[in-house]
Amino acid sequence: MASIIINLIAGALGGNAAGGLMKNLSLGPLWNSIVGILGGGLGGQLLGALGILGGDGGSALDIGNLVSNIASSGVGGGVLLAIVGLIKKSIAK
Repeated sequence: MASIIINLIAGALGGNAAGGLMKNLSLGPLWNSIVGILGGGLGGQLLGALGILGGDGGSALDIGNLVSNIASSGVGGGVLLAIVGLIKKSIAK
């Protein structure tokens, strides 16, 4: 349960960080957070299930698992924000 909460929070932070770095793809703070939460949840769970990050079976609060959950969820949130931002931008043309 703790790893899911970490994934969602890190995803929101990753989505907002990506929105700040890619101003042309930003959806605004609220939607950056929502898309980041979705991407963080999906990214963290997918990479964990594949055993790429955080797949050693330890506690969710071990420092290694914690760092890998934050990294994978942050990246997942940022990537999904970029994808949604590009789709929104292409539809607006």
